[in-house]
Amino acid sequence: MSITLQYLQKSFSGKPAVDGVTLDIMQGEFFAIVGASGCGKSTLLRLIAGLETADAGEIHLGGRQVSGPGLHVPPEARGTGFVFQSYALWPHLDVRGNVAFPAEAAGLGRAEAAARAERHLATVELSDFAGRKPADLSGGQRQRVALARCLAQEARVILMDEPLANLDPHLRATMEEELSTFHRASGATTVYITHDQREAMAVADRMAVMAEGRFLQVGTPSEIYDRPASAAVARFIGQGAIQPVLIRGGVAELAGQPVRLRGAEGPDGAREALFRPADLAVGASGDGLPARVLSALYRGGLWEAKLAVEGLPAPCVVHLPGPVRAGEALGLRVLGGWVLPG
Repeated sequence: MSITLQYLQKSFSGKPAVDGVTLDIMQGEFFAIVGASGCGKSTLLRLIAGLETADAGEIHLGGRQVSGPGLHVPPEARGTGFVFQSYALWPHLDVRGNVAFPAEAAGLGRAEAAARAERHLATVELSDFAGRKPADLSGGQRQRVALARCLAQEARVILMDEPLANLDPHLRATMEEELSTFHRASGATTVYITHDQREAMAVADRMAVMAEGRFLQVGTPSEIYDRPASAAVARFIGQGAIQPVLIRGGVAELAGQPVRLRGAEGPDGAREALFRPADLAVGASGDGLPARVLSALYRGGLWEAKLAVEGLPAPCVVHLPGPVRAGEALGLRVLGGWVLPG
């Protein structure tokens, strides 16, 4: 089922939470929305689910309008499944009962609902845990029960609100892989909300960066990481430093030195450019722009150093194979970068 949002708006106490969002999500797509707390992403998800009523705009699911002026189709009639951050499992029911419950509530016979539950528990590899209570499961297993419950509803749209937020970092990495597998197995259109941009980029076909109720940029994870549309997106997604550059004839000047940057084809003049750690390399003092190490941290397999660079207003972050010391003098070489759109 595709999802179409047209100029969607929702305010609380006069303050916009969702401010004119327009979006088309293709059938079967895994779409992530990432943004800081309070940006409006959870409100947007609840509007799609029907848990909130829009102030203005329209929502279409699979070509069918479910929200608009004078129209609000209730959540149970929208064909969506919702995975909450808290999992929302019934503690008195076993795993099989939790997964079967929505189908039974929709009028399916108990035997048929149980058979459907068994089928979807197999999809998330929890068949051996069907008789356990939620309290006897790990956080990752409870999350998979919540996913199986969505499948058992035969929801054509699955909405996930920070589903991995309660898991430890190691389990979150494992669950990212399981979410991708789950998405392929279900074939459902999935909308995934998170504040963790690394997590969104790992699982999404496309993603949106949201702030103050609006989308700042929509694109594939690689598009948004490599070619952010604004300084706000560049600062939110990944590591990097934004520095002033001067464009002359398609060549950028950084601290008075010419450098080849992507996106420098626009008009001449003062611009800003983003430099990721992979765009920079260091050598001995005198090799490139003069730089001094402000700090260095070991990140497992590499060192992450913050450098003060002569002529640049902001520190640069570089990744190094070996250790460096605070105060050490180095030379910074620019391998690439991205000129932000004017």
